[in-house]
Amino acid sequence: MSAAVRKNAARVTATARKQRAIQTEQDDSDARRPRKPPAKKAVQAGARVQPATPLPGQHLRKPGREADMALPPNFLAPAYEGSNKLRGMVALITGGDSGIGRAVGVLFAREGADVALAYLNEHEDARETQHCIEAEGQACVLIPGDVKNPAFARKAVAKTLKAFGRLDILVNNAAFQEHARGLEELDEKRFEETFRTNIFGYFHMAKAAVPHLRRGACIINTGSVTGLEGSAQLLDYSATKGAIHAFTKSLASNLIDKGIRVNAVAPGPVWTPLNPADKSAKDIRRFGEKTDMKRPAQPEEISPAYVFLAAPVCSGYITGIVLPITGSIGA
Repeated sequence: MSAAVRKNAARVTATARKQRAIQTEQDDSDARRPRKPPAKKAVQAGARVQPATPLPGQHLRKPGREADMALPPNFLAPAYEGSNKLRGMVALITGGDSGIGRAVGVLFAREGADVALAYLNEHEDARETQHCIEAEGQACVLIPGDVKNPAFARKAVAKTLKAFGRLDILVNNAAFQEHARGLEELDEKRFEETFRTNIFGYFHMAKAAVPHLRRGACIINTGSVTGLEGSAQLLDYSATKGAIHAFTKSLASNLIDKGIRVNAVAPGPVWTPLNPADKSAKDIRRFGEKTDMKRPAQPEEISPAYVFLAAPVCSGYITGIVLPITGSIGA
């Protein structure tokens, strides 16, 4: 055996011995570790501590009213200070009575925008949102109706223009969601209701608004993590959210030469009436627990992203993106 071969054999033997020593050290460490890892606590990384599971076991009747929630969502974002990023602008928000829409309306007003709220029939919630917007020193009009109806979309835009004389920001946010355990539970009627609300509604609102949007205006669509990852029990809802993401990018391309930006926010689980109006009282108690942060977001943790995407001073060079805010690592 040559010296080179002996030297190589010795090196190989030493490497194997070193790797076995590392293995033995890790094996010993694993043996000392408790068999059941301690449960991870909800992550709190924001301006204030937010609610975590277990959440109140409550099932709401659709369309779901925030006024009926045993644990009211946090939407006022008291630590957020406005700086006139939207001064003199006007926003129209669908699904603006509660949840994310309410939180966005409040922050838009804090940044100096007047707000029109389109909603279905949750009048008590809408009036409370209107009160909160007016408390920020801005005007607010309420426009009840169904976004599935193109005539309502035209009416909502017309009422906004009549009240404020302009339209700068359209937030498409209204949604319908109902779980199904499998494809066999989904009939065409339910499938159509979800699509006509979630994607047809966005189309109708955008088509009504675009002729009145000036250079520097924007459209922000509410997508979802389910549109990025899918969801076993939200087949139709996930499909609409994927369609919204594609619609966002395509419309951004279509409108870029007009100086109109189009973006989307894709939230993960958020504590709004939408989810207790879908999940059972038992299931809602663990809502959001599967995220890396081990809890759902509150609306006030999502709304600043809409301000960022609405304000030309922040995002004038951004269009056609889907911004995930999921409480988990990665998109």
